[in-house]
Parts: sequence; structure tokens; C-alpha cells
Amino acid sequence: MSLHAKRAGGVPEETARVARAAFPKGSLAMRIRDELGELFSHADFAALYPVRGKPAWSPGRLALVSVMQFAEGLSDRQTADAVRGRLDWKYLLGLELVDPGFDHSVLTEFRDRLIAGDAGIQLLDRVLEAAVERGLLKAGGRARTDSTIVLSAARQINGLVRLGETLRAALNSVAADKPEWLAGWVPSDWFDRYAIRFEDTRLPKGKTKQIELIEQIGTDGLALLEAVHRPQAPASLRLLGRVQTLRQMWIQQYFVDNGQVHRRDLKDRPPGAERLVTPYDTDARGSVKRGMFWDGYKVHLTETCEPDRPNLITHVATTDSTVQDVRLVAPIHAHLAERDLLPDRHLVDAGYATAREVVTARQNHKVNLVGPILASTSWQTKDGGFSQADFAIDWENRQVTCPNGATSSRWAEDRSQEGAAVVRARFPTAACRPCKSREQCTRSNSRWDMGRRITLRPQAEYEAIQQARAQEDTQEWREQYAHRAGVEGTISQGVRAFGLRQCRYHGLAKARLQHQLTATAMNFHRLNAWWTDAPRARTRTSHLAALRPAE
Repeated sequence: MSLHAKRAGGVPEETARVARAAFPKGSLAMRIRDELGELFSHADFAALYPVRGKPAWSPGRLALVSVMQFAEGLSDRQTADAVRGRLDWKYLLGLELVDPGFDHSVLTEFRDRLIAGDAGIQLLDRVLEAAVERGLLKAGGRARTDSTIVLSAARQINGLVRLGETLRAALNSVAADKPEWLAGWVPSDWFDRYAIRFEDTRLPKGKTKQIELIEQIGTDGLALLEAVHRPQAPASLRLLGRVQTLRQMWIQQYFVDNGQVHRRDLKDRPPGAERLVTPYDTDARGSVKRGMFWDGYKVHLTETCEPDRPNLITHVATTDSTVQDVRLVAPIHAHLAERDLLPDRHLVDAGYATAREVVTARQNHKVNLVGPILASTSWQTKDGGFSQADFAIDWENRQVTCPNGATSSRWAEDRSQEGAAVVRARFPTAACRPCKSREQCTRSNSRWDMGRRITLRPQAEYEAIQQARAQEDTQEWREQYAHRAGVEGTISQGVRAFGLRQCRYHGLAKARLQHQLTATAMNFHRLNAWWTDAPRARTRTSHLAALRPAE
């Protein structure tokens, strides 16, 4: 860094003068510097570097560059060029006009360090701290959360192609590591089967021919695994990532019977949370939501939604695609509690709102989790029978009374199949057998066991469900919950302007960092909109929807 004089804020005078002349109305990068100052420092990332030696470029500046890269949707090369050639970026970074910047590969190395140190979330947290210091963010009020699908960077493949590509990827990895060994071992006909992408070959049309090819691929893959594990084979081959993936995929997809390799039936394969969907991204998982299938991940965004302050993203979480939304509620609240950013009301959809989470949020963090509780799916509820809500619960005396006045004979605390605490109540057969309303209550045909059985949640959760369902019918609740809809606009902004739904990189760790940088970049734009008094976008209404008659 040059020793030339600097103006207040750490920007060289010449850089500030030329940038102001070029951007008389300012820009996103310049406003970030003027309003938030020097956001990141070298000390913030000192733990990511060895004690000896000094980074050629300040990690604090690299952090700021990484966020701006996502704020403008640039590649690594374009980002490095922007540091070298753009006046507003030099102003933001406090660089001299003649500063040459850095090679684009430095950004890849810096992201790897952020992942290794799990430090990506620090960038978002630091921006939020700066917003708090300037009165743009505070605890309390409302927050809202929603999730969206994220497609893996690897191309989507399935069935026969997935198996062939897994073996082809392993062969390419072995060929790159030990070409001489593979050339001396590989059968000549394998070049015809595995030299090019499987989807680019002419695959058999008939089911019988497809099964034969699937079993041939299985046999070939098993032969490769046996070969690399022989004592005379180079030890490095069995440690290759693609070879390990081949082994895992073959365990999930094949079995050997009397020396013949066969594919497992679907019911014998692992559940979706463990099943590999591509050899090129082993963290990605396949999932389905409202009839849409995808391979990859899910990202959850939590933002504030107060009219007198900018809507800022306060938490971002990335999981594989099979993780249920409800499992994110507790981690979100724990993270916000650590940073003193807990809301008073947390608006969520039905995927996050369960009785257990409502009670836990209230007890642990004094947060009112607001969201529709899923209705009962029992046949009694659907067919107009006596549902659980029609029974009176006496928690103190551990007894249940049915609509016709009969009382339960048994009350036992137990665990559900998922391990949750439940209470199981049972009515005596003598009371239920002669009951004229028995067909509305139970369909048990056992001569000796005709009593109604009811499974209850613990008292606090049961009462939370009843209270929540009663509130959902009120106008006050609907008006309060209407504010949740705005988070869908945030998801739309992330998808359309920041590529939120498409992974740039392979692997969950890199996808998580991408979303942390994306959320921070979105906050940059939202702060800039607040400073420039840009009006908030209104929900779009199609021409047809605008003609809908008033109810």
C-alpha cells in the first residue's frame, strides 16, 4: 500500500477525487463505503491463515470483493478485472488508482479458507452488526422465513445413465492418476461403453436390453473395484474420491447372488436422505415438492419486515433437499439469539409451524411462532366423525371423556415412531361396544378390542394446537399473517437477480458459502435502496387476476 495521504475513511485522496467526478451521484460500492465504512479487517480472518508469513492481499478486502462479486453476478476473472479497472470498486476498497489488484485464482483460495474455517457466516453477521450500529436493524418486531429449492451444479441424471456415469467418472479418475496401470488392465470393449457420456450414446429401448446393460455396468464396476483393491494395484487408487463414490453407489444399487450382479429393487435401496443421485456431487440429494423433482439442496432465508426500516436478511441456512423445513426453526432461533436479533413474531408457513416448535420457541426464546398448523388427517375428521378435538382432556386427573360421556380406562406416556413424547389414552371395550355412535368413533372390528384409542401430544403442545387453530379463524390473525407473503418476493429477488436457485459449485459446503455471500450481497442492495429512497416493489398482479370480481 502506498504511503500517500488519505482522506477520512481510509480512501486515498486521488481515488476519492476521481471516483466522485466519475460518479457524481454515487454508486452501490461507494455508498457501502460511505455509510458502513471499512466493513472487514485483516484481524477478522486472521485465524484462517498461518501465523508465519503475510497474505499478499488483505483478507478483509477479499471478503468485501467476494460479496461484491455476488452483488453484481460476476465470475472470478470479471471480479479481478473490476478490482483493477473500476473506480467505484477502488473507492470501496480504499485502493490507489494504480493498484494492480490480484490474480483471479486468489478468490478461489479465499473461498476455500472461508469454508475450512466455517467463516462465511461472519460476512453476513458483520454487515448486520454495522446495520445495528446505525439504527437500521434491531431485535423485536417481525421476521419471516421461507425456503426454496436449489439445483446442484452437476447435471441431473437418473436410472441407467447415473450408473454408467458413476463408472465412467471412476475410470477417468483412475486414468488421470495411474494411466499406465489402467492401460495395462482395462478390457478393450470398455472403451466403447465408457469413453463418452452415457447420455450421448444410443441406449437400448427395450426393458430387457436395458436390464442387461444395467447388470453389465454392475459387473464391470465390481471388476474395477476388485482390481484396485488387489495387493499389486497402486494404493492411491482405492483412495480416489470417484472410486469411493463408485463403491458407495454399487452398495446402494447392486447385490451379488451366486456370482451374478443384479440391481436392487427400489424398496431395498437406501432412503432418499442417504441415496446418491450423481457421482459429480455426492452431497446432493433427490427430493420432490408439489410434484416437482430436483437433485440438490434447499436454502432457507429469514428476513426482517418492519415498515420503518429496510428488510434485511438476518439468517441463511443451506441443507440437502431431504431436510424438512421444521428442523430449521430451532437453529434459526439459536443463531438469532446469539446475535441479539430475535423477533417478537416469527411468520412462517405450515412447513415450519408445528405444535412442538411453537411451544419451544415460546419457552426458550419468548418468540411467537406464527403459522398455520396442519389440520388433522384422521378419517374421523374427514368423514365427520368424532375427531380428537371432540374429546375433553382432563390433564390433572389423566383422563379423557368422549362426546357421549364415557371416560378412558388407560393413560400412558409413550414415544411416537419419530421419538416424540406422546400420551396414549384408551377407552374400555365395555363402554364402546354398545355405543350407538361407535361407527363415528372407531372402525375396530376386533371382538375383544373395540375401545377407541387416542394419541395426544404433551399438554403444552396440545393446548398450543387448539389455540393456534382457534386464532386462525380470526381477522386479526389473518392480517398479522399476511405480512409473511413478502418473503416470497425475497425468494424471487434471490432467484432472478442473484442466481439463488442454481449452485455455482459442487458440494454442500460450497453451496452454503454461496448462499451466505448471496444473502450478504442482497443486504447490500437493500441498504442501497433504503439510502436512495427507492420505493419497495409491489406484488405483481396479472392482467387476468386484476379482473377478478370482488367477493
